[in-house]
Amino acid sequence: MDLSAPLASVKGVGEKTAEKLTKAGLFTVRDLLYYLPRGYEDFSRVQDIAGIRPGRVIIKATVSGVKLSRKRRGLTITEATLSDTTGKLRAVWFNQPYRRTQFVDGKEYYFSGEFEFSYGRYQLMNPSAELASEYDERSDEIVPIYRSSYDLKPRQVRVLLGKLELYIPLVEELLPASVVAGEKLVSRADALRMIHFPKSEAEAARARRRLAFDELFELLLASELNRQENSRLKSTPIPFDVAAVRSFVASLPFKLTDSQRLAAWDIIKNLEEPAPMNRLLQGDVGSGKTVVAGLVACLAARAGFQTAFMAPTEVLAAQHADTLSKLLTSFGVNCTLLTGSVKGKNRELVYKAIADGTAQVVVGTHALITKKVQYHKLGLVVIDEQHRFGVKQRQELLTKGRLMPHLLSMTATPIPRSLQLTVFGDLDISTLNQTPTGRKPVITKIVSPNSEEQVFKKLDAELAAGRQVYYICAQVDENGSDDIKNVQKEYQKLKKRFAGYTTGLLHGRMKTDEKVKTMRDFLYKKTDLLVATTVVEVGMDVPNATAIVVRDADRFGLAQLHQLRGRVGRGEQQSYCYLVTSTSAKPTRRLLEIEKSTDGFYLAEKDLELRGPGEIYGKVQHGELDLQVAKLSDTRLIAQASRAARAFLASGQDLLEYKELVGDVQKYQKITTLN
Repeated sequence: MDLSAPLASVKGVGEKTAEKLTKAGLFTVRDLLYYLPRGYEDFSRVQDIAGIRPGRVIIKATVSGVKLSRKRRGLTITEATLSDTTGKLRAVWFNQPYRRTQFVDGKEYYFSGEFEFSYGRYQLMNPSAELASEYDERSDEIVPIYRSSYDLKPRQVRVLLGKLELYIPLVEELLPASVVAGEKLVSRADALRMIHFPKSEAEAARARRRLAFDELFELLLASELNRQENSRLKSTPIPFDVAAVRSFVASLPFKLTDSQRLAAWDIIKNLEEPAPMNRLLQGDVGSGKTVVAGLVACLAARAGFQTAFMAPTEVLAAQHADTLSKLLTSFGVNCTLLTGSVKGKNRELVYKAIADGTAQVVVGTHALITKKVQYHKLGLVVIDEQHRFGVKQRQELLTKGRLMPHLLSMTATPIPRSLQLTVFGDLDISTLNQTPTGRKPVITKIVSPNSEEQVFKKLDAELAAGRQVYYICAQVDENGSDDIKNVQKEYQKLKKRFAGYTTGLLHGRMKTDEKVKTMRDFLYKKTDLLVATTVVEVGMDVPNATAIVVRDADRFGLAQLHQLRGRVGRGEQQSYCYLVTSTSAKPTRRLLEIEKSTDGFYLAEKDLELRGPGEIYGKVQHGELDLQVAKLSDTRLIAQASRAARAFLASGQDLLEYKELVGDVQKYQKITTLN
């Protein structure tokens, strides 16, 4: 079977069908075979309405009385009455307004969902709905359910796959035979047949596991090849200066944590190697990553090398420049700031200092990778919040050195173990899992919007004690959703409510110099209450800020909420985080998790489980992974695929013998590499 053959060549695919397939992104036979079911229904288990009990049910019914109501704060509810010959029941869909026009009077549909007691009655909650006439011919089987895409209907997908069923056994194997046999996998052809035409749910599960293994094997093989390629690159070793390290540590006004010491030692050993370091330093909010970076930047400067330190925002870059100057000036190390706000003659002076080596540590934003920046002797690159930069941006900075500089990436969003093995597999990873002594865990409370005044009274107490407060909104103005609190309107309201205090406003549409001034005013206590969007997620270190309010908190991911909470609790005073929900409904699982835990590593695992890898891996790259089956939280299958990938490379087999496999692996290499 030729998987690259166009679908137009399949018997029965006419011009109109081909157009629908193209709109759905399906061009070749391979595309169709990997257009996998989103689930299965066993229509042999259909029940009469009169006989159903609470739990998962499937019924066959007609629809009447469909109505759409809009509740407060963005929640839409669609209700309908479902009927069969034995009775009626109510079905409810949340935020699915298209259901109102989906149903045709008199036609029967299969509904599958949870029948439960909710809002004072038993109802069928958020059921899937499939036209019965498209399934009745196979009502005694487990039937795959495909997503509708543009004008392409699930039944058309099943019909087309039915035409290919006899040819699926001819599909060639993707993986090396040694891997298939060694891991006791079903063949690729059997997996594709079983996933589209399963005889049981167990058979479908076996098929999905094989296809998930394929994706993970390719991803892990790419990571291992990236690691091997990195080890062959050349860099200039930076020697370990024992006296400099001892002096640096002795100069600190605090004692390094054990995890900081261990991370610094890992980095020092990497710097001594002739191959470039490729290490990620991950640590929870406030764990002291910048101090570790400052120590190794000091080593680089003493050895005659420059360090480029890139941050995603001007505010954060300015903070790092200030911190590093305090750490390094006494050692004769010059720190220079280069951002978009540095203009005219001052900018030219900075360019000159970088080019002649006077600027030993250069801190900045994307300005560090512009063509005019020519480094004298770049030996170390530090990238903070690395997931906020694209691969190309990181690569551009690395090419500024004569040889490949050593790379230290940093993130305050802890990386779950499964992602460390896969998309970050080419990196060495150091972890800061301790916080400086004297800091107290932030007390987190979920608050109903009806209890706003109670929160304000808590803020009154903090402000009266001379503390400062963050107040976070999800959007800038009223042009977005009417149901989401916007920063402009809340700023006006809070200025009146807290009239005895100074209130500041900060959002992404402000000019850069305005943003920097606003944050500096807050840092130096000229502002008591800062009303802002999430631009403060990575912002200034303000030890005097002891309370943060996040409005519409249920609209944020765990990682982002944890980052926002990290704006407070940076001093010795007890700090508080109030998560105000957008409705008075029961709090989401996400909010309950962050209320009970301040452990960023635990929350990162939960965020991966609940929302996928996007927030952690980075918005630019994660969408391109295109993992249809594999879950990056499946640590057991990841471990199995990792062993198999390493064994394959160790066997000496030539990857180029497997053309389809090598194409996928090369794609993943480009997506995941940091070098």
